[in-house]
Amino acid sequence: MKKLMISGLLAVVLVMSQSATAQSVDDIVTKYMDALGGKEKLMSLKTVKMEGSMNVQGADLTITSVKSHMAGFRMDIEVMGTSNYQIVNTTKGTSFWPIRGMASPEDMGADQFKSFYNQLDLHGPLVNYKEKGITVELSGTEKTGGSDAYKLKITYKNGVTANYFIDTKTNRLVKTSGKMSVNGQETEVETSFSDFKQNADGYWFPYTMNTMQGTVNYDKITTNMAVDEGLFKF
Repeated sequence: MKKLMISGLLAVVLVMSQSATAQSVDDIVTKYMDALGGKEKLMSLKTVKMEGSMNVQGADLTITSVKSHMAGFRMDIEVMGTSNYQIVNTTKGTSFWPIRGMASPEDMGADQFKSFYNQLDLHGPLVNYKEKGITVELSGTEKTGGSDAYKLKITYKNGVTANYFIDTKTNRLVKTSGKMSVNGQETEVETSFSDFKQNADGYWFPYTMNTMQGTVNYDKITTNMAVDEGLFKF
C-alpha cells in the first residue's frame, strides 16, 4: 500500500511538473508575441525587404534580402565588384559566390536547405508552433549579452533544431544558436540581435545582427510590398 501511495504521489508530481513547464513555455511565447505587437500583427506579415551593409576583413558588403512568406527567400550581396546571391524556394536552394571563386551556381545540400527552408516562415517558429508541428522546450535561463534570457529549444517538423534566447525583461529574441551544414560540414552558428525599432508599417525588427562573419547593420526594412516570385526561381 505504501509503495502504491508513493508511486501515485510521484505520478502527480510528474504531471504537475510537465504542466508547469508547458505553461511556462506558452507564457514566454505569448509575452514574446506581445512585445512584437501581438499575434495578429505578426501573422499579417507577408513580405519583407531588408537593406543594409556589413564589413568583413576590411571589405564593405551591401546586402539586400527579400522574403515572401512560405514562398521564397533571396539574398544579394555586392562586394569587391562581384554580385553574389543565395536563393531558396519551397523545393530547393542554390548559392552563387564568385567572390569565393565559384564559376556557376551550386545547389545547397539537403541539410542546409532544411535550415534555410524554415526561414521562409516570416511569422517565426513560435507563432502557432503547435499547429506547425514544432516542439518548444524550456531549457532554463542563461546570461545573454549581460541579461538573463529564457533558453527555448525548438525542434522543427523537418527535424532541424535551434535554440532561441528570449530576454526575460524585454521578451524579445536576443540570440539564436544551432547547427548548420556549411560546405558539407556541420558547423555551430550563433546570431545575436539588437537595436529593435519599428518600421513604417509598425513591425518590430532588430536593425543590428551580430553573426560569426561580422555585424550586419540594416538601414531600411520594408514590409508587405509586392514581390515578383520570379526572384525565387533558378
